[in-house]
Amino acid sequence: MATRAAKPGLAAGSRELSQWLAAFERYLLRAVRERAGGPGRLGAAVRYAALSPGKRLRPLLVLAACDGVGGEWRRALPAAAAVECVHAFSLVHDDLPAMDDDDYRRGRLTTHKKFGEALGVLAGDALLAFAFEELTRLRREDVPDARIVDAVRRLAAAAGAAQLVGGQALDIAAEGRRVNAAGVRAIHTRKTGALMGAALALGALAGDADAETAERLNDAGVMLGLAFQIHDDLLNAGSSLAALGKRAGTDAARGKATFPAAVGEKAARAEAARILHAVDTAIARTCERPRRLRLLIEATARRER
Repeated sequence: MATRAAKPGLAAGSRELSQWLAAFERYLLRAVRERAGGPGRLGAAVRYAALSPGKRLRPLLVLAACDGVGGEWRRALPAAAAVECVHAFSLVHDDLPAMDDDDYRRGRLTTHKKFGEALGVLAGDALLAFAFEELTRLRREDVPDARIVDAVRRLAAAAGAAQLVGGQALDIAAEGRRVNAAGVRAIHTRKTGALMGAALALGALAGDADAETAERLNDAGVMLGLAFQIHDDLLNAGSSLAALGKRAGTDAARGKATFPAAVGEKAARAEAARILHAVDTAIARTCERPRRLRLLIEATARRER
């Protein structure tokens, strides 16, 4: 089964980021094909979910953070794959009929629409488990065991009930209700911000950064996730299936808690810009080689899908 490369976007305009993206796609394809199989159609569903074309922002954040703290970015490839698999798991489950009930993701049928609801659930479960199996391969990159344990802890916390899963629960509970900006922030920082924070922290750990640097990058990633999701709210309100890769207007149709609904479109745009500026400042102050990570943040701010 071949995979389609992600459309030009976040890595465009930077030769290094484009090279990293190509290397990551090769690594992920090999990892999923060789180590994430399953009986019958389950393996096909796992590959479909993990290898679907996407922005690959989270794995690029891992690699850029590793580079930013002075590490060799290739050492962080297992961590990048682990983060992407957690993200893929969350999308598969987010799309299920019991959740957001979406038919399209990344420009094609969602996993449960392609393979059925039961295999959609199981494919998501398999991807979550595989993420942690893959994270242990950092040992092959000579990352010390203590750092791998810390990486496992951080990724598990970001994916769990207090963060990503908890954010999904808050999101469901908020449907059809009027939610203020603080309530939307609580959802977005958990559902999106926590995993981006973990992505930057894992990259820092793979790059031999100290604990304080990893924590600062984690905090910057959480803020980045909030800004990313505010921007996503704005795109959902005014884009299209062809541009966005999923149906537009679904947030309003379901009564979702969004920043534009809470504070208005103008204020939402201003808040996203303010947060992104703060993230860029934090990156510049924390990383010894911030250029590529800052380019990635800038591309995130300009994205149209």
